[in-house]
Amino acid sequence: MAITPLMPVYPRSPVRPVRGEGAYLIGENGERYLDFASGIAVNLLGHGHPHLTKAIQEQAATLIHVSNLYGSPQGEALAQRLIDLTFADTVFFTNSGAEAVECAIKTARRYHHAKGNAHKHTLITFTNAFHGRTMATISATDQPKLRDGFAPLLEGFTVVEFDNLDAALAAVDDNTAGFLLEPVQGEGGIKPASQSFIKGLRQVCDEKDLMLVFDEVQCGVARTGTLYAYEQYGVEPDIMATAKGIGGGFPMGACLATEKAAAGMVIGTHGSTYGGNPLAMAAGQAVLDVVANDEFMASVRATGERLRSALEQMIPNHDQLFESVRGMGLMLGIKMKTDSRAFVTYLRERGILTVAAGDNVMRVLPPLVIEESHIREFVDGLSAAAADYEVPAAA
Repeated sequence: MAITPLMPVYPRSPVRPVRGEGAYLIGENGERYLDFASGIAVNLLGHGHPHLTKAIQEQAATLIHVSNLYGSPQGEALAQRLIDLTFADTVFFTNSGAEAVECAIKTARRYHHAKGNAHKHTLITFTNAFHGRTMATISATDQPKLRDGFAPLLEGFTVVEFDNLDAALAAVDDNTAGFLLEPVQGEGGIKPASQSFIKGLRQVCDEKDLMLVFDEVQCGVARTGTLYAYEQYGVEPDIMATAKGIGGGFPMGACLATEKAAAGMVIGTHGSTYGGNPLAMAAGQAVLDVVANDEFMASVRATGERLRSALEQMIPNHDQLFESVRGMGLMLGIKMKTDSRAFVTYLRERGILTVAAGDNVMRVLPPLVIEESHIREFVDGLSAAAADYEVPAAA
């Protein structure tokens, strides 16, 4: 059989969207879907948001791309805005989350190299993590499904159990550069780290001059109810990768760092052809215009609590399928007692889009602008689907 025009690395579902309206996707034959997947936490303003659309249209008609060999008024403005909103002192713009994590890894290693400690190159990472699909980011995991067939992988990563502070501290040795982790694991099953774990990592980094590197690609940009999840832990990272929601659907990401952490990132150490192009910067500014204020954050937290409460009230009615709800803000996961991927597929057939994750979890990642009617439609549809669902027989 001939290979498909799109390289067949995704098991693509029959859902074929051609248009979006707010919290809905419309297929090529007019089918409507309630989108509680948001392009995997990307479309945080939903589809066709007027402010984001207008900003992209106007910038596309003005200037789309120039080389990073030139000055970037657009990049400087968005970088300064992110600096003002976060722990960071400097920003490198990328096209994706994986690239942002790559930059974060390089920044952490380069910090020690610049201090004359090139042997400090190993990052301690954690089980069930997902950092991307590049060679470095799959090397940072211990998951065969990401790594098989791509050997030899990169050295310089030690994987220990997530949220186990004792294991993390025991892994620190003379070659350790720091820790790389998602404060809230996404692909791993919507698992927020504990306060004691995050604070313990920050403490040892301070004591031993190590880099605390956060991957907030999925949990960042208001998804958890604060602009970045680290704010809810009372600590600041040294370096952080962000992407997904930051462009509202336009491909972009960023690596943020303190002045101290970025000391080694000088001319010639990193680069990107497309990163920080004016069109991406316009999208990023438009997203921050909407989300980077206390009122919006409060609405995300309140909406998240309403959605979580509605799900928790529904679960006992279908306890043969559902176990519990976990997560933060509008980054929620429903732990299931049956195969989450099969149930996600079943929901698609009924016009509801969610996302499967590890640990037998169904991710619920709606646009951050959903309203009460969307919550009711989702929970009612989920309950009706659960009532009709026949658990597939074990193989």
